[in-house]
Amino acid sequence: MSDELESMQKEYLFPCVATYYEKPLTLVRGKGMYLTDSQGTEYLDFFGGILTVSVGHCNETVTQAVVEQNQTLQHISTLYINEPQALLAKKLAEVTPGALGKSFFTSSGTEANETAVLFARLATGHSDIVALRHAYSGRSEVTMNITAHSPWRPMPSSVAYIKHAHNPYCYRCAFGLTYPNCDMRCARDVEELIQTTTNGQIAAFMAEPIQGVGGFIVAPKEYFEVVLEIVRRYGGLFICDEVQTGCGRTGKTFCGIEHWGVQPDIMTFAKGLANGLPIGATVATPAVADSFTGLSIATFGGNPVSTRGALATIDFIQNERLTENAEVQGRRLREGLEALKAKYACIGDVRGMGLMQALEIVDPASPDGKAPTGKAPIGKAPDPKKVARVFEETRRLGLLIGKGGLYGNTIRLTPPMIVSAREVDDALGIIDKAFAAAG
Repeated sequence: MSDELESMQKEYLFPCVATYYEKPLTLVRGKGMYLTDSQGTEYLDFFGGILTVSVGHCNETVTQAVVEQNQTLQHISTLYINEPQALLAKKLAEVTPGALGKSFFTSSGTEANETAVLFARLATGHSDIVALRHAYSGRSEVTMNITAHSPWRPMPSSVAYIKHAHNPYCYRCAFGLTYPNCDMRCARDVEELIQTTTNGQIAAFMAEPIQGVGGFIVAPKEYFEVVLEIVRRYGGLFICDEVQTGCGRTGKTFCGIEHWGVQPDIMTFAKGLANGLPIGATVATPAVADSFTGLSIATFGGNPVSTRGALATIDFIQNERLTENAEVQGRRLREGLEALKAKYACIGDVRGMGLMQALEIVDPASPDGKAPTGKAPIGKAPDPKKVARVFEETRRLGLLIGKGGLYGNTIRLTPPMIVSAREVDDALGIIDKAFAAAG
């Protein structure tokens, strides 16, 4: 079966639809923390469909809500009011920080981010968007231009109003400095970027609290406070991309940015919001939302089935206290990963928050790279080949993981938030064996 499906995929799908592993994996079933392939082999899932299966595969509570909705009302478009859409908008106003209060629903994170950019430009009357290097925002023309990650940009830049600032990548600081003795140089450099590449007025600063595809790069605790003071001084709004960090994944709070104590003007969600159903949400302050007085529509935005699934997902997260579980099990996972770093010299950095943890893999025999200024080391040479070997070993041992980073050398670990201590320990044991086998 898997060989036949692999042949069909190669013949009938675009070749850019990439797959993991030397021999692609055909999955046929999922339940809770586990997936089963076409040969009957079971895998512990520590990637969750790219941080999307937030409450477990085929979650019975979410599934039942979706089945009931499918039997009641499937689609009508936003030209008519439907109850799940209205209730989800109310719920998002309750769980998001600050004055965020109105939602626009779409079908994906790409659409949610594109909507956020449009509304920021309309609300401010300014044009330029400041984004971060190593960011990933989606696959439309605008969001691919916001994406500062060459493997995900198949075409040259085509949107002149997007400017890219240095990101807070402490392990490989572009300025050759070491946190905390850096005076937040990467954040303060945004002011010169605005002064030299714009007319001195910007529409927005757009950032993920933790850069996802970039390799789970976590901003220092002072970063957003410093950068947003600059951004707002030049007329800009803050677009917070919670597509990967949202819905409790970072632990303690529903939104990742709450760990930094700042208030976004616009926030975007997708992925884990509906546990795998297609949905995107752009949540904004009333002042921003009300700035668009023209007509707009998203044919599948606010779809009753997807919004009902999202409501059930959020309810499950809250009722089962999964943000707390993400904190507790995330800490257990992090401690185990730190122990592996002490054991294996190829693990250059461990970073992340909650159930969003990463290992940056390097060649320990390589010399330290230098920042452009030559002031200080910026880490050993990336080793994506080692990542590939670890991937094959974890698959062989029954564990599914993710990868990312500009150099393809970061392993990403993001289990569904229902993960138990036993499953964390099982995953750590497999990762240990995989590194030993990978050499």
